[in-house]
Amino acid sequence: MMPKTDLKNFPLPVLEQFLKGQGKERFRALQVFKWIYQQDAHGFDEMTNISKALRLELSETATISNLEPEAVEQGSDGTRKYLFPLADGNSVESVLIPIEGRNTLCISSQVGCAMACEFCLTGTFKLTRNLTTAEIVNQIMAVKRDLIANPPALKANAGHAADLIDDCEDGEDDEPVSPATIRNIVMMGMGEPLHNLDNVIPAIQIMIDGNGLQLSNRRVTVSTCGLVPEMERLGREIPNVNLAVSLNATTDELRNRIMPVNRSFPLKELLNACRKFPLPGRRKVTFEYVMMGGVNDSPEDAKRLLRLISDIPNKVNLIPFNEHEGCGFKAPTQAAIDAFHTYLIDRHVTVITRDSRGGDISAACGQLKGKLENKRAGEKS
Repeated sequence: MMPKTDLKNFPLPVLEQFLKGQGKERFRALQVFKWIYQQDAHGFDEMTNISKALRLELSETATISNLEPEAVEQGSDGTRKYLFPLADGNSVESVLIPIEGRNTLCISSQVGCAMACEFCLTGTFKLTRNLTTAEIVNQIMAVKRDLIANPPALKANAGHAADLIDDCEDGEDDEPVSPATIRNIVMMGMGEPLHNLDNVIPAIQIMIDGNGLQLSNRRVTVSTCGLVPEMERLGREIPNVNLAVSLNATTDELRNRIMPVNRSFPLKELLNACRKFPLPGRRKVTFEYVMMGGVNDSPEDAKRLLRLISDIPNKVNLIPFNEHEGCGFKAPTQAAIDAFHTYLIDRHVTVITRDSRGGDISAACGQLKGKLENKRAGEKS
């Protein structure tokens, strides 16, 4: 028996071709697409404006997948961490950060990660597989469902680094929206998004489609550790999303050690790709910089960072290292953070130092997954 086709893997043009192959009119695809993403239909029987015959035909060849969280942790600051089990027994995480009606959702793109960055907990899981397009968009839809059922209390914390997209950057109004609305998507969860572009690009197309998840492209940010050819492809195929580059070192020597990707695409190549990335309007490349005590948090690092990015439209997101078991790196001192931040600010760099969010829950990527896996292993032994 042939497996059914998951329609959530298809952006609208591909869904049109799928239904055309079954002899259906083009407008039927738009009807189905809207039911899936605007009505959150879980099955074809819910699609009351298409014929019973078409609903039956679709149910025989296609399916509409969904995710439901296995675990949800909520911190005292409103941060929510979701662990989603997948059909094959694997699991991935998403994190919701609510701030004054501008909820930011951080989603995953892979089960594990192949990049092996020394400071990253997700990298210790290794890469199991890529997420499908459906599994990527289903994280958003599952969290939206939870927000409708359990809207967060508003947090008065404007300008927090979780809001990685500058809401006023392109002159748009910044009025608050419903507490149940996901305003920003950041692809910074488990995995390297650019290592899974075949599924990430269609997922973004669904996110920004006016008939799909209806997100503005300026509110979708894709993070990368520095896969240069894939940066070029992302800019070519989805030119209007925001780019965040996980830099974390100001010399090739250090970056080679803590981020193996740098051995293939050293700083010079990476920064040249940043210069070429198509940025509309006044948007900037966000450079993420995980500060590790005694490793990359010195005044000399701040000076080198400024030299590296000075000719690129930039924002800097300083991220104090979140210590986790089994990792030898330490968090920087507050004095080191303040000095680094001040040096850049005084030289007119837009800098945000990320506050710790979800500190009382497993908010860092991989923590909740690791905790539950350890618990299961203990129960079996």
